[in-house]
Amino acid sequence: MITDEQFKLANQRAKKKISNSHVTTAVHYDNNSERITISLSSGLELSFSPKTVQGLENAKPADLTEIEISPSGLGLYFPKVDTDLYIPSLLHGLLGTEKWMAENGRKGGRARTEAKIAASRENGKQGGRPRMPKSV
Repeated sequence: MITDEQFKLANQRAKKKISNSHVTTAVHYDNNSERITISLSSGLELSFSPKTVQGLENAKPADLTEIEISPSGLGLYFPKVDTDLYIPSLLHGLLGTEKWMAENGRKGGRARTEAKIAASRENGKQGGRPRMPKSV
């Protein structure tokens, strides 16, 4: 059970955190660019593709038209796909759990583009990747 004093202290900590944070003042999905844009109280705007965010990766444009800003301004809720985002995490470049981020990195590493193939060939001509030093 939480005491009145604990509740009061928790509210004070939350107010302090919010006053030191960039809070969301507006958010919308743009069909033309296929990006979500968040306006923050600092004047900063953050824009990203929903396909890169865990929970939004399979969302259809119609699923992204309704976005709710949490009372604190630190969170977003997408009711049509039941997904929450925490703004401070987005500002740190975290678009999902560690497992999600690692899987996205693996997908990028497996990509076979002409540019990547050409770069690999060039590196091979120069002797390839340097060997790792042996541990002592």
